[in-house]
This record gives sequence, structure tokens and C-alpha cells, in this order.
Amino acid sequence: MEQTQDLTQGKVLPQILRFYFPMFFTNMLQQVYNIADTAIVGKGLGDDQLAAVGNMASLCFLIVGFSVGLANGFCVPIAHNFGARDYKLLRKSTASAISLSLVLTIVLTIVSLIFLDDILILLQTSPRIMQDSLTYGYIIFGGLITTISYNLCAGILRSLGDSTTPFIAIIISTLTNIALNCLFIFGCKTGVEGVAIATIIAQILSTLICLHKLSRIHILKLSRSDFSVDFHLYGKLLKNGVPMALMNSITAVGCMVVQYFVNGLGVAYTTAYSVCSRYVNMFIQPSCTAGYVMSSFTGQNHGAMRFDRIQKGLRACVGIAIINYILLGTILYFFPEFLAGLMVNGSRPIRLIAEFLPPCGVMMLFINLLFVYRSGVQGLGKPLIPMLSGIMEMVMRISVIFFGLNYFGFVTTAYADIAAWIGALAMNMIAYYVFVHRLSRK
Repeated sequence: MEQTQDLTQGKVLPQILRFYFPMFFTNMLQQVYNIADTAIVGKGLGDDQLAAVGNMASLCFLIVGFSVGLANGFCVPIAHNFGARDYKLLRKSTASAISLSLVLTIVLTIVSLIFLDDILILLQTSPRIMQDSLTYGYIIFGGLITTISYNLCAGILRSLGDSTTPFIAIIISTLTNIALNCLFIFGCKTGVEGVAIATIIAQILSTLICLHKLSRIHILKLSRSDFSVDFHLYGKLLKNGVPMALMNSITAVGCMVVQYFVNGLGVAYTTAYSVCSRYVNMFIQPSCTAGYVMSSFTGQNHGAMRFDRIQKGLRACVGIAIINYILLGTILYFFPEFLAGLMVNGSRPIRLIAEFLPPCGVMMLFINLLFVYRSGVQGLGKPLIPMLSGIMEMVMRISVIFFGLNYFGFVTTAYADIAAWIGALAMNMIAYYVFVHRLSRK
């Protein structure tokens, strides 16, 4: 038990913060790597190669996001079992999640490799960057098992209250990744394939570290009987996992439509959109982390029937989201040119980036709160509303980009994101209070 953390006992705020900070540094290290990766590609290879890697972002979100959503969904029942002290079912759920994830990995890898070329054509990928996009994509999707394995292992550890091990894993993998990027690009003079290979190697390292920790947790000692086929349990896991996976994929479809319109404007716009997406993703990570905390905290306390603690946990995570908005939204608003200059060389991409970032900085509070409320709903074992909110995000993005691009230009891509955040937050916030009220009455 000393290798896990019981989130159903003790003072809520100190417990939330102890769980939050290792996860915060984990996610920030991942984003620091993404930013460093972008800078290394942009400065070391050029804007066209940066556009090729960035062009894959929405497609990676579609495939990888589906698998991550499924893995996170599998971990909700695991958190419930841990909170309820049902360790036999905990082991069975973990083994079933591993089996389902293996099947998922095989299917997603085959599908993504077969259809990569066709999808890039549908996205209006410029011939200038098509070959680099394909090279990068084939390697990343060929190594999809490393991404899924890490996210499943890290999700299980978080469900058991361990946010420190994923942090250690990311420290090691991030440093490895940056070092290998520099070696491959500046030393071996590789192209985008070096960036992709470095990513796969780093993910293998982080997976091995998490697996080592899981093997030492006594209550998770799995036997062959735990892997026996249990269709009822498979159904329960898929009931939580599939809606969360579809939520990510549906959201990714909206992003791919935006990418389609951006690619049609030219390579400079593709480069700018890639950089903008990296920065926004980095600056929302502290609140995304608060969402992960909310999911694990809610899951354990739901299993323990401690609904009063769930409400206290929500208030703590909302406070974290608001503080992050004040600090990081200010940077996006006041320093867009400086941020752009760190990534790209051309004056036109810098100007486009400086148009995009300030509106996102002003309205970032909505997505910060979205992470917390949506994770709260997911932690309650109610994945349908988050999935429907993914549809809302897709509809809002597509509508705004379709009707607004000709009138407002590139900044419309920022307005599309903002509209998606507001619509999804409204759905999840209402659903959270309805579900908690019902549970409290019971």
C-alpha cells in the first residue's frame, strides 16, 4: 500500500497539491520537449520540415488521441476498484485493460499505416512537404505500441494515486529525446526521420520505467487467471473507454478540418498554425494536469462513496485552473512576437502567430475549466457527456472556420478553438452538477 496513495482520506487541498505537482511537472516536461522539438526542427532543418511535422499534429491527435482516451477510460473503473478496496477486481480490471489495449494497438497501427497517404492528400498537404510528412508519420504510427503502452501504464499508476513515477519517466525520456534530436539532426544530418525515431526511443524508456514500478506494487501482482476472458468486464471497460476515445477522435476531426483549410492557404500558414498549436497546448497543460488530478480523485472517492470530497476536490482544481489562466494567459497576450521568434525564421509566419496567440490568451479560462469539469464527469463513470461535448467541439470548430475564414483571415483559427472550448465547457459543467446532485441525494 505504501507504493500507492489513498485519495479518499485526509485533508483535500494538501492531498490534491501533493498529487498535482508531480503530474504538473510531468506534463510540462512533455510540452517543453514539444517546444524544444519544434525549435530544433525549425532552426535545424527549416520551416518546410517544421510544416511537415506540424501537418501531422491533427492526424496524430486522431490516432494517438483515440488510444489515449481509451486507456484513460479503462483506468476509471480501476480507480473505482481501488477506492472501494476491491483488489481482486482491481487486478482483473487491469489485466483486461492490458488485453484490450493490445488488440487496439494492432488494429490502429495497421489502419493508420494503410491510410496515411490518402489522409494527407485529403488534408490538402502541399507537395513541398508531402514526403517528409509521410516519412514522419510512418515511423510514429509504426511505433504506436510505445505510445499506448506508456499512457496505459501511467494511467494505471495515477488511478492508484502514484503521480511521481510518470514524472520520473518523463524526465528521463525528455532528456533522452532532446539529446537524440540534437544528435540525429545536427550530428548525423538526418531529416524528420531522426525526430520520429528519437520520439519512439524516448517512449520506450518511459514505458519501461512505469512497468518496473507497476511490477513492484503488491496489490497488482497479476496471475494467469486474471487474464482469463471476461466479456462482462470487457464491456464495462469499453463502456468507459470508447466514449472517451471517441471524444478525442471527434475533437481531432474538427482540428483536421481546420488543418485542411489552413493548408489550403499555403506552407507559411501551415507553419504558423503548427507553432500556435504547440504554444497553446503547452500553456494549457497546467490545467490539463488539474483535470487528470480531478479524474483520479473523483474515481477513487466515487468508489468509496465520498461524494462530499469530490466537491471539495472540484473547488481545489478550479482554483488551480484560474491561477494558471491569470499567469499563462497574460504571457500569450502580451508576448506573441517573442514566442513566435523562438520557433520560426520567416517574418510572415511570425506575423500570423502574433495574430493567433492573444485571443487565445484572453479566452484560455474556458478550456482550463473544461479540463476540470470534463474530467470530473469522466471520473464519475459518466463518459457519454464528454463524448457529446467532443461532437460540440467539432461542430463549433468547423462552423467558425467555414463561415469566418474568408472574412477574418488566419485569426479565425483562434476563434474556432475558442468557440469549441465554450460549447464543450457549458455541456460538461451542467452535466457535472446534475450527476453530483443525484449521487449526493442517493
